[in-house]
Amino acid sequence: MKAFVAGATGETGRRIVEELVARSIPVRALVRDTEKAKSILPPDVELVIGDVLQPESLTAALGDSTVVLCATGAKPSFDPTGPYKVDFEGSKNLVNAAKAKNIEHFVFVSSLCTSQFFHPLNLFWLILVWKKQAEEYIQKSGLTYTIVRPGGLKNEDNSDSIVMQGADTLFEGSIPRKKVAQVCVESLYEPAARNKIVEIIAKPEAALKSFWELFASVA
Repeated sequence: MKAFVAGATGETGRRIVEELVARSIPVRALVRDTEKAKSILPPDVELVIGDVLQPESLTAALGDSTVVLCATGAKPSFDPTGPYKVDFEGSKNLVNAAKAKNIEHFVFVSSLCTSQFFHPLNLFWLILVWKKQAEEYIQKSGLTYTIVRPGGLKNEDNSDSIVMQGADTLFEGSIPRKKVAQVCVESLYEPAARNKIVEIIAKPEAALKSFWELFASVA
């Protein structure tokens, strides 16, 4: 296995990279600024220059990767096209490149509530709408996929247990980014994670379950 990570220098992406490296999985990280990436990512990560908004850069960037993990996301800005470009067009470009390379598994970090149009997050230029469009494009692509919809993201880890349910069943809650990264990486190993949307939060009172149990519980 060789993993390609888009959004590798973001708060969630860097934790995905760390999780992959901790498991001795070789990583190619898509970056726009190598100096910034070197200051953030582990030293043994292979850095490749590219941009999801430049589809011509992605085929070469993917190289000999066998799996893709996408943790890109539009940053809050005054550009109303940001979420459309990054969360939809960028994801679509990456899916197309992954298909051309016969990638074995595509993991996409989305968000809770993508099916709720009247959600406060959509005030940020319809960000959930475009994430949902990206999810649907992945589902129709023919790629083996896992779509991970986390709740509110926390930078600090905690000892809470992961709660995992199927699409459109969790509507509130939060989860540490490290746990999101663990779910993303575990999905590469668990046959029960394939071609599923999983929604995840973390709760102190939840029963501790193995990743196999968590994925298997989602229809």
